[in-house]
Amino acid sequence: MNKTKILSSAAVALAASAAIFFQPFSMASATAAKVKTAHHQAAKMNKTYYRYATVKGLKVFYREAGDRKNPTIVLLHGFPTSSHMYRELIPALADKFHLIAPDYIGFGQSDAPANTDFKYTFAALTEHVDGLLEQLNLPSYILYMQDYGGPVGFRLFTDHPEKVKGFVVQNTNAYMEGVGEAPKKVFLPLWEKRDAASEAAARSFLTADTTQFQYTFGAKNPEAISPDNWTIDQALLDRKGTDAYQIDLLEDYKTNVAAYDAWHVLFKKHQPKTLIVWGKNDPFFIPAGAEAFKKDMPAAKIVWYETGHFALEEHAADIASEIKAAFSGK
Repeated sequence: MNKTKILSSAAVALAASAAIFFQPFSMASATAAKVKTAHHQAAKMNKTYYRYATVKGLKVFYREAGDRKNPTIVLLHGFPTSSHMYRELIPALADKFHLIAPDYIGFGQSDAPANTDFKYTFAALTEHVDGLLEQLNLPSYILYMQDYGGPVGFRLFTDHPEKVKGFVVQNTNAYMEGVGEAPKKVFLPLWEKRDAASEAAARSFLTADTTQFQYTFGAKNPEAISPDNWTIDQALLDRKGTDAYQIDLLEDYKTNVAAYDAWHVLFKKHQPKTLIVWGKNDPFFIPAGAEAFKKDMPAAKIVWYETGHFALEEHAADIASEIKAAFSGK
């Protein structure tokens, strides 16, 4: 064998040895790249996006996260807050669900026209949420409802029962049994006759003390609840003209009570899968309101939390786990 052939054979052997030696490192590198890509895609899906849509001439703000291929949950906020209340729940669910959390007209980052330019009713708030969902072309969804979210969500269910695949009910009422004594004393007079005296009592719900009270009363650990909540909510409540339309909505709440019987009929007829997650120390929407749902939807599951009106402030991770177990099978 001549010198050239010997050198050529040696080079081939060395290359083969190098390939064998570096193969694990190449495979590891490829695996690491795949893992990195998967993590990047997961992070992208879990990221919350802040978007706007124009519905009936008004700007509606909404948060969106998750893959549209997954089941959609529409997160409907309470009073006096906004989709901000779902800031921790959204990323906790985004790996298994597509999330849409709108701000109603007059709340959060959505348009807030004066009550002389827009008639504030729960029907009107629902129309704008429904218009947003139509624009997003959502064939079906689960409704998460808290406080004012119930009257909006149950109206959506009334209009589109075929689209609603389930309820997550969190401290919101569809039964008079769930209304605490304190709100009864304030709102029954307003519903019976709106005048200076009944309006003055209702305005107590718009004060800074009441806003903070809603977050902290009944909480297991009030120091774990960020004051950003009531600071942001109160800043929006204190905008010029906001008090007028908020009183309009507090008066219009009587239309929700008037619809309770009709909603019960639909609950019985359709039997939507229902998870009830309830802060049992809520002075406004009391535990009897949670139990009452089982009269019409006996298969509903109730999970109690040692907290108040805004249960997500202390139990977002726990509630996310319950939702996944109920609606994703995981």
